[in-house]
Amino acid sequence: MANTSSEGQQNPNDPYSQLGVDRNASFDDIQRARERKLLEAGEDVLLKAKIESSYDSLLMDSLKARQLGKISNDAVNASQKEKNNGSVNLPGLKSSLLTKIKSFKSTTTSDSEENNFLSLPDGEGLTIRLSLGFFAIVLLLVASESYIQIILSLSTIGLFISQLKRGRKALASLGWSVVFLSSGYILGGLIVSNVGIVNSQSLLISIDKIEALPVLILLWIGSILLG
Repeated sequence: MANTSSEGQQNPNDPYSQLGVDRNASFDDIQRARERKLLEAGEDVLLKAKIESSYDSLLMDSLKARQLGKISNDAVNASQKEKNNGSVNLPGLKSSLLTKIKSFKSTTTSDSEENNFLSLPDGEGLTIRLSLGFFAIVLLLVASESYIQIILSLSTIGLFISQLKRGRKALASLGWSVVFLSSGYILGGLIVSNVGIVNSQSLLISIDKIEALPVLILLWIGSILLG
């Protein structure tokens, strides 16, 4: 029950007087008094600190009494409620910590997903990609040179769509498609430059197909691995 004595009669060093409650006050009375006093303190940081200090002091007295075996049901409830709140004199700490932990987990999960950009598709998806890649290579080998660019263009589009279906953003999918396409052309150019010294008549496939084959293979690999 709240103490009816005037502010002038209060002992500033007495936590009960500081909160305006008597020594038989329940935990709920103490907590309500604390909240009321904090509202009355307004922007007075020093007064708020004194109120919090008085509140802590009453809780510490309850904890000491509990250790000595002298504790009331109200004190038990006070201790339990403060335990559930996370700590003494830090209201909102529990919710703040939970928010930070959830944010950290979310960030960690997001970073993990970003870093895990290489992954094999499951089941039917893998089978379809393997079949289409093999078909594209065979088609490249048997088709005329005029269809080479069409086959490579369709394969690049296939890699782009494959990444979109597996959850990658459009800009990132486009970037990786260009990387694999460019790498394939570079590799093909290196191979052709080394094969150029050989008589083209002795080759089973044309120089253009030799140059396009690494491009097609890298695009195929990209459609399988890029998650």
